[in-house]
Amino acid sequence: MDPELEAFIPFLPENDLTDPVTTRKNFAALTGSRPAPDTSRMEIEDRTVPADPDVAVRIYRPHQAQGAIVWLHGGGFVFGDLDTEHPWAARLAEGSGAVVISVGYRHSPEHRFPAALDDAYAVLTWAAEHAAELGIDPARIAVGGHSAGAGLAAAAALRARDEQGPAIRFQLLNEPMLDDRQETWSARNFTDTPWFNRDRIAASWRHYLGSRPATPYAAPARAADLSGLPPAYIATAEFCPNRDEDITYALRLLQAGVSVELHQWPGTFHGSLAILSAEVSQRQNAALVTALRHALAE
Repeated sequence: MDPELEAFIPFLPENDLTDPVTTRKNFAALTGSRPAPDTSRMEIEDRTVPADPDVAVRIYRPHQAQGAIVWLHGGGFVFGDLDTEHPWAARLAEGSGAVVISVGYRHSPEHRFPAALDDAYAVLTWAAEHAAELGIDPARIAVGGHSAGAGLAAAAALRARDEQGPAIRFQLLNEPMLDDRQETWSARNFTDTPWFNRDRIAASWRHYLGSRPATPYAAPARAADLSGLPPAYIATAEFCPNRDEDITYALRLLQAGVSVELHQWPGTFHGSLAILSAEVSQRQNAALVTALRHALAE
């Protein structure tokens, strides 16, 4: 474990996914206690995307931005919202120069698959159809997210390919949840890793899927064909149950002819890049925004 990260482990709150309501409150309290990001160099607007039901979004618009990313927060499909994601979305917009459309998708277990994906895809479609109104180039729209949100972004890319939906320029996938089967070495062995471990990942999938069998749109690692998908940046943490499924997905994308940048960050754990004072976290966050900025450049 990176020593700068290890020092913070005793202070990490519990995220007991057996009690989603309490977990949401605790996570909101944690993020609310952090300093607010500097948003003086961008416009921020709350909107509602027409859908069934409507989807709340928060749009971060840096000056002279042309590209955009539909951004999906983490939280195991269970917790997180527009407010808890505010610091991340603002930093991503500031660092990349892209418009960030942060999505307030529905939570499990109250709304199981495909509710969250339907919300994400509705926002993606809306962004492409309203590109002129949003002041963005419709040929420069990416999808991305953290953890469960990154899994949703990967699923949205699959769905857009299969349904001849909006053209997606890029996938920005940070520690994505891609495989409900938990058969990889990291998924089987990381039973006591910080923040997320095997049991918590399993609980997330139970909340999301219920009794329904997983499809590739729920768990993108199940997709048989990964050809024709957008280029991807995939980042993994060394001590994360998702690590091996993410590396395998990156390799499968490459073997399907998709361009991939893969970063495996040593000494890190799932979500540890939120510890902004650590040098490795600063490099992780810089790599994310740099990848997006380059992908959306002309």
